[in-house]
Amino acid sequence: MNFEVREETDADIHAIEALTISAFMNAPHTSGTEHFIVNALRKAGMLAVSLVGDDHGVVIGHVAVSPVSVSDGASDWYGIGPLSVAPERQRHGVGSQLMRDTLRLLRENGAAGCVLLGDPEYYGRFGFQANPKLVLPNVPAQYFQAISFHTSSPEGMVSYHASFDAED
Repeated sequence: MNFEVREETDADIHAIEALTISAFMNAPHTSGTEHFIVNALRKAGMLAVSLVGDDHGVVIGHVAVSPVSVSDGASDWYGIGPLSVAPERQRHGVGSQLMRDTLRLLRENGAAGCVLLGDPEYYGRFGFQANPKLVLPNVPAQYFQAISFHTSSPEGMVSYHASFDAED
């Protein structure tokens, strides 16, 4: 598969929104608000990383990364998501490449680690695993996963930015 991963530009915003809607339209575990979340994070200036998969000018994938808070006061932790891939390009390596580039950027920029909510089998390939000492309320523990870029990992409740409550 031949595509480029790059930072989003203002010209990508509408394509990212349309992509996110289509990527989550038939997903089994979706709030249907993922595109609102990305837009709200962008508007709040909370997109620490926003990468697109670009296939000759067509946005085929997107990943959003934003800071999270941990109740123990740990700093430099981030939440990955939503991660969106065009339905016709899913299972062709787009999401995997976006994830690898995201993790590389986070490490390079001094992040302590990151969390996400998703399929343990898929994200386990990148080193994510459930950590019973990190909790996201009201979600099954096995789907809330973390990866630490250092030897220690925080403990406590994780909170995402208020943008994750966006509904329009």
